[in-house]
Amino acid sequence: MNQSLPQDVLDQIAAEERHFADAPRAFFEAWKRGAEIAGPEWFGDGTPEGLQRATSKWDLRPRVLLLNDALDVLSGGQRMFLSAMVSFYNAREGGAMLRRCGFEGLSDLGGLDLERRKVIADLVMNYSGW
Repeated sequence: MNQSLPQDVLDQIAAEERHFADAPRAFFEAWKRGAEIAGPEWFGDGTPEGLQRATSKWDLRPRVLLLNDALDVLSGGQRMFLSAMVSFYNAREGGAMLRRCGFEGLSDLGGLDLERRKVIADLVMNYSGW
C-alpha cells in the first residue's frame, strides 16, 4: 500500500529542512550581532579585529572566566544578555550565570531592549548545538 502524504505536510517538511539547513549560518550571524552589541572584549580573542575576522561561532566563543569575574559590575541588562548568550555555548555555565542575575524564566528576557531580544530570538530559532 503506497499512500503519499498530503501536500501541506510535504510543504512543512520541506520548509523545516530548508530552515535547518540554513540554521548554522543564521545562528552565527545572530551570534556575531550579539557579540557586536555586547562588545568584542567578551568573545573570541577579545579584540575588534578578532570579531571582524570571525568566520564561525568557534572564533567567537564567549570568554566565560572573564565574564564570570565581571558579572557583578555589569548593568542588569548586560548581565542578562551575556548570560543568555553564554547559555547557548555552555548550558551549565550559562545557567549558573543566569541564576546569579536573578533569572527565573523566559519572561525575564522582557527587560532586554528590542535589539537584544531579536538576537536571543534568532539564536533560539537557529540553534543546532555548539
